[in-house]
Amino acid sequence: MATFLLEVGTEELPAAFVADAIAQWKSRIPQTLGEYSLTTEAINVYGTPRRLAVVITGLPTQQPDREEEIKGPPAQAAFKDGQPTKAAEGFARKQGVELAALEIRPTDKGDFVFVRKKFTGQPTAEILTSVVPQWIFGLEGKRLMRWADGDLKFPRPIRWLVTLLDNEVLPVGWVNASETIKSDRISHTHRVLHPAPVTINHANDYVECLKSAYVDVNPEARKANIIQQVQESAKKVGGWADIYPDLLDEVTNLVEYPTAVLGNFEPEFLNLPTEVITTVMITHQRYFPVFKTETATELLPYFITISNGNPAKSEIIARGNERVIRARLADGQYFYKADLAHPLESYLPQLETVTFQEDLGSVKAKVERIVKIASYISEQLQLSEDDRNLIQRAALLCKADLVTQMVGEFPELQGVMGQKYAIASKEPEAVSTAIFEHYLPRGAGDSLPKTITGQVVGLADRLDTLVSIFGLGMLPTGSSDPFALRRAANAITNITWNANLTINLYQLIQQIVADFGSQYPKTSSQLSQQLQEFFLQRLRNLLQEDRGIDYDLVNAVLGENDPEYTQRALQDLLDLRDRALFLQAIRNNGKLNEIYETVNRSTRLAGQGDLDTIQLDPTNLVRPELFQKSSEQAFYDALVELLPQTQASQKSRNYQQLVDGLSKIAPTVSNFFDGADSVLVMDENPEIKRNRLNLLGLLRNHARVLADFGAIVKS
Repeated sequence: MATFLLEVGTEELPAAFVADAIAQWKSRIPQTLGEYSLTTEAINVYGTPRRLAVVITGLPTQQPDREEEIKGPPAQAAFKDGQPTKAAEGFARKQGVELAALEIRPTDKGDFVFVRKKFTGQPTAEILTSVVPQWIFGLEGKRLMRWADGDLKFPRPIRWLVTLLDNEVLPVGWVNASETIKSDRISHTHRVLHPAPVTINHANDYVECLKSAYVDVNPEARKANIIQQVQESAKKVGGWADIYPDLLDEVTNLVEYPTAVLGNFEPEFLNLPTEVITTVMITHQRYFPVFKTETATELLPYFITISNGNPAKSEIIARGNERVIRARLADGQYFYKADLAHPLESYLPQLETVTFQEDLGSVKAKVERIVKIASYISEQLQLSEDDRNLIQRAALLCKADLVTQMVGEFPELQGVMGQKYAIASKEPEAVSTAIFEHYLPRGAGDSLPKTITGQVVGLADRLDTLVSIFGLGMLPTGSSDPFALRRAANAITNITWNANLTINLYQLIQQIVADFGSQYPKTSSQLSQQLQEFFLQRLRNLLQEDRGIDYDLVNAVLGENDPEYTQRALQDLLDLRDRALFLQAIRNNGKLNEIYETVNRSTRLAGQGDLDTIQLDPTNLVRPELFQKSSEQAFYDALVELLPQTQASQKSRNYQQLVDGLSKIAPTVSNFFDGADSVLVMDENPEIKRNRLNLLGLLRNHARVLADFGAIVKS
């Protein structure tokens, strides 16, 4: 067994690419080796800002021999009267075997000619030499660059290459115009702490060899080291450092030999809102803030940065970082004081100068639409006059902070500063909170708005964006979604579900589209339909992926090509959610199987009748005088008994009542189909046939109160 080392040395790579490349290699390299039938003991992928590497242990030195069975022409074409034809001769010649090696075997499509061939495995070194360039240049990234005068693309110029199979260098390389890269055993290590190159004698020595030259190639080890150093530094000043995962991931891939450096700034800057200070530190400077305690929100006047330089120069590094953060915080202090000099409402006229979208006008125009949509939602929710007034005020002010100096400098603080300035302007607490909350959730896993004011304004903002952008025909395609419309639709659904808001999304879409069409007469007549289909797609994804509902049960509550069910789903998102969760629960506990056969069979046959899908009461739809068998009367009586249970389920949304009723009626319906007193549904007499189809249609309609059973697949 052998060990293989590949190291691609580069100029400093973007931190995000290092993480992406490691993930890609962890997937692709095992797949490639599997395609060549090469087994391994372990595949360890490493990365730093200046290198990507993989160490593969337990590789066989040669691909295993294999035997393949190759199918040839049909036997009747290959042999006539027991003699080989040109088809047989051509097949044998192509496969490099004698005619005697051909075998005739039966298949599902008749007798065919086969040949067994043995292939000697390639040396592993040859395979690796051929696949290494594919591994390197097959990496995907957002911004690939050409360098020097060549056409090769990579996120940063490649400067060296190490390819060792045990202690032997594999000949891998390429020509990039006037530049040639050839593999060797020479690696370059830490720029400051070990500027001289190192020689790697054996692939097994890689990790330790580089560690001795101040490069820790293992990102997980660097990450653990950073966490430990950061917390130890915070303890020195009696504080606690919050380790933000995204920041940790980034700095881990910005350094090869991490050193935590503690710096400080003047306590007077702590008068700034905590969010301003942490935004400066985390987003702009990549520093870890230091809090008083693990649970406190008060900061200490310290920060911790991760250096890739000489630990002996930490004091100098700290002083440089302190100068930078003091300047940034001083700017923030100036902006904050300047903004507070005016009430938040005074910034509203300036929103006219900020463009929301070229064809949609200013942010001020968007705010006016948000105010109107928020009024629609408030009306649907039947909110009190006080709540409506607070929502209108919050909707009016929700974007005012966009034209403040602080948000102009730090766009990440939109909403946050709006809340601060609203409090300073003596706005009601519900209004100031909603200005912040209406941006929630800002991404996957983020918290949702907790107040009704924040929820309604957040829904209104996103609904306006969706209708407006869709109205311009700028629908998301594939991975392209520049206005984050998928995220907006997901947020609308999650806010509604989380807060149990009884909104009618179908009606809201109609209202907002009508308003948009009055301003933009060229709006497509298909806009409402496009938005409905878009929301249904998002609902389908959220139910399946986030709620774990089986795909067929999702189809059963959303309906497949069923406008009635589509409309019902959008009219009541809470009922949609509850029905999907209930269906999954009764599938899991076996109750669905008890009613499935009966209801599904009835649903299929009912489609041959003309009864609509709304009727539930058999009284005026079924004529008992046409009954010919007692099973028909029993079916009718059972439907009469089921009616109040179904109506109660509709009213209370306690669908267990309906399922219990369907379980009770199931034996009666089975007897109607297959019992001693069964009937032929499709009777020659059209009136009897229609009467029986109506019985089945009524049962289908009762079941449709819960779901379209025709879409459910048998478990």
